[in-house]
Amino acid sequence: MIDHLDHLVLTTSNETTCLDFYTRVLGMTLESFIGGTPPVTRQAFKFGQQKINLHVKGSAFEPKAPWPVIEGPVLRTGATGKIRSVYVRDPDLNLIEISERV
Repeated sequence: MIDHLDHLVLTTSNETTCLDFYTRVLGMTLESFIGGTPPVTRQAFKFGQQKINLHVKGSAFEPKAPWPVIEGPVLRTGATGKIRSVYVRDPDLNLIEISERV
């Protein structure tokens, strides 16, 4: 059973409006980090011990939907440090990342 959410991935088609909403309206902190395949500079909204990783539609990196990607275990950057992740698809073909702290 899942006992907490480390992070989720949000894909936006309007980066400027998305950044404004999550930082100004909801009060989340914007952070940059290196991650993905291949490693690139990414953005995430932090709140408490969770975060929302931001993908911009049309410039997402691997793994991404809607292709049937299954990957892992691989080391990634979580909300509170390094994590080991496995990627699976749910019945609606959403990409789900299941992670544990390492």
